[in-house]
Amino acid sequence: MEYEYAFEMAASNIRFGLGASQEVGMDLAELDVKLVMVLTDPELRKTPVVDRVLKALEEQNIAHEVFDRVRVEPTDASMMEAVDFARSQPFDGFVAVGGGSTIDTAKVANLYSTYPPDDFLDYVNPPIGKGLPVPGALKPLFALPTTAGTGSETTGVAIFDLERMRAKTGIAHRRLKPTLGIIDPENTATLPPMVAAATGLDVLTHAVESYTAIPFNKRPRHEHPIIRPAYQGSNPISDIWALEAMRMVAKFLIREVENPDDVEARSMMALAASFAGVGFGNAGVTLPHGMSYPVSGMVRDFRAEGYPRNHAMVPHGIAVVLNAPAAFRFTAPGCPDRHLRAAQALGADISGLKEEDAGEILADTVIGFMKRLGIPNGLNGVGYTVDDIPKLVEGTLPQHRVIKIAPRKVGPEELNEIFADAMRYW
Repeated sequence: MEYEYAFEMAASNIRFGLGASQEVGMDLAELDVKLVMVLTDPELRKTPVVDRVLKALEEQNIAHEVFDRVRVEPTDASMMEAVDFARSQPFDGFVAVGGGSTIDTAKVANLYSTYPPDDFLDYVNPPIGKGLPVPGALKPLFALPTTAGTGSETTGVAIFDLERMRAKTGIAHRRLKPTLGIIDPENTATLPPMVAAATGLDVLTHAVESYTAIPFNKRPRHEHPIIRPAYQGSNPISDIWALEAMRMVAKFLIREVENPDDVEARSMMALAASFAGVGFGNAGVTLPHGMSYPVSGMVRDFRAEGYPRNHAMVPHGIAVVLNAPAAFRFTAPGCPDRHLRAAQALGADISGLKEEDAGEILADTVIGFMKRLGIPNGLNGVGYTVDDIPKLVEGTLPQHRVIKIAPRKVGPEELNEIFADAMRYW
């Protein structure tokens, strides 16, 4: 087998600062954009956050139409509703105001309206879809995150639920990256505590997973560099972003959740989300994310505080972190030194510990955050039992893009054991 010999670092441009949202109209005017599709969700549409963005467009005489039907935890159907709206008018730019769901929906609307596929699954990651590359440049997309978690403003990845499979999948290509991510901490000021906790734990897992992914030069080489995947494995540049994101989470996440008026904590967590996004957007995520997709897709009746109550949903950050302690216990033997350093970056004292302790100390550190932030106690806490494990395993196995860059090989038997471990932690 020939292994990869190079990695590529790509990230969106980022602008950070209190009040930076007011500059988006200027940015679009400089690009001579005439008609913008503004995407947001129904709840955010009622807030001053969206009003500030629309005012910035109006001040620069940028014509715009608002699509406010983004679904939190989008599905293929909700994505196509946005795509149809994008095709209905000659939009030459996109502005996404919201969390990862909104930004991902904007990426798909941009792609599918600019280069319509023959079949919806053409761009979707294999083995579920064909994984066709984005054919060319996309229209300008400006992303203004209102949560501090997904890092979607920095990545070329869009995730959604494929309803007929009851599992998450997605599209990944560098050309999907937003033109600019505008990180304005004012936009996260009204985050409910559980949303802040869930999205913050998504930052944590993004950073740890990318740091502990298989090294880029241990991944099988593709036949041509042009199809080198977005998720390339851990690499020296992503490592820097991931480790710093972990340190920021350790210092600021609990402060942000427990004191919403702490502007410094809120600002630093918004920045940490982008730091982690730059890291995992090039290195990738691994088992906790791969396992989270069926956890989200198979939800029965769980509803989290602070999230829309009109449909059952395990929010993404919760779905991921519920699997993380069990997954890190499993992956630790693949690179114990990195698991130890991750635990240290998250605030654990690793003095005197041996490499064989790596999985347990990292798992315990994550569980500590879960307890403090009121996260459900394992998969049991969101309605799953051991009887669901076969279906959860079945939903995880197609997630090749992520489970194949885990530092230990994983198959049905291993996943069965990890899901069983994730059922309850304390």
